[in-house]
Amino acid sequence: MDFQKDLQKYAELIIKVGVNIQPGQVLYIESPLESVEFTRIVVRKAYEAGSKYVQVNWDDEGITRSRFESAYDDSFDYYPKWKASEMEQIAESGGAILNLVSPNPVLFEGIDPNKIAKARRAAASARQNYLGYIRSNKISWCLINVPTRAWVDKVFFDLPAEERMAAMWESIFYMNRVDKEDPIISWNEHIRSLKSISDKLNDKRYKKLHYSAPGTNLTVELIQDHVWTGGGSINQAGNRFVANMPTEEVFTMPLRGGTNGTVKSTMPLNLNGNLIEDFSLTFENGKVTHFTAEKGYDALKTLFETDEGARYLGEVALVPHRSPISDMNRIFYNIGLDENASCHFALGNAYPFNLEGGIELSKEDLISRGVNMSMIHVDFMIGSSELDIDGELPDGTIESLFRKGNWA
Repeated sequence: MDFQKDLQKYAELIIKVGVNIQPGQVLYIESPLESVEFTRIVVRKAYEAGSKYVQVNWDDEGITRSRFESAYDDSFDYYPKWKASEMEQIAESGGAILNLVSPNPVLFEGIDPNKIAKARRAAASARQNYLGYIRSNKISWCLINVPTRAWVDKVFFDLPAEERMAAMWESIFYMNRVDKEDPIISWNEHIRSLKSISDKLNDKRYKKLHYSAPGTNLTVELIQDHVWTGGGSINQAGNRFVANMPTEEVFTMPLRGGTNGTVKSTMPLNLNGNLIEDFSLTFENGKVTHFTAEKGYDALKTLFETDEGARYLGEVALVPHRSPISDMNRIFYNIGLDENASCHFALGNAYPFNLEGGIELSKEDLISRGVNMSMIHVDFMIGSSELDIDGELPDGTIESLFRKGNWA
């Protein structure tokens, strides 16, 4: 393996397939400070692809934690208007957004979850207009992964310390098909495959999905005129992009009040630097009415207190247990990776593009159709080799969809 060559291939893949930069387009990048060398490669690839201007916003975990350890309480209800305005202007001008993600599963260990919840609400409230562009796919946006020391030490704890960083890079290259001769061609084939699955599900028009596994007995009603999608999206300018790299999922929208039963998580949830493990949710008419957690109960409780929509589902996603990330048999403590190793749901806001004509509807019209609205969108994993899913057709006919975690 030629590491430097693979770094170049990964960066080019992100620019040409992930955000799919167009000539004259502005690119906004958020990156951990620890990843400065790789970020420089990405910036160069963006300019080579024709980007007019690239802005990088650096994130430092030490500085972030200092705020939650030392700032006065009024800090957590504050989010700068100029920052929200900057993001809105980028979106309004048709710019692209790229997030280089490296989650630290223990960043906020020992921090009061209420402080984190306040900061999250303040940011979401201030950035509502910007998030509207993201959630409606009006602009190109992409989340990708880069290793940092805290993350690799958690994931590859069983390897000698000096081998962990290389192991994480190798994993990222593998799950993003960078190990292929031409990753871009490989990705285009993968996108077509996921679209084919979405098309088949859209032809079925399932009314409900029934989930069964140890600790799980759940029925999810899908919204009328739902749309399954996966692989890539199209922005309002007609350009394709991939919002999450890697991606193995196809997903759609549940009806806000249509979920009933109990579901048990199968992987830890890294919620803003707090780990929630072995948790179970009980739904009645769409709403979480009871929950348990072996670890992180208070963090889960504060999540549900974000707003009314936080207790309802906004996304249903299908991922076979036999998939590239799942086959690695390792938990990455990273929603963006772990969700592509497992069937999952998302609590909170639904994506309007998962409803026919949804991106053209007002907020009021979406709500009247049964679309869930929230300031949050948090995925949690429920898939395993023991999961069975049945699809219920409009006439009541039941079909096998998943058996033992894989497509039936």
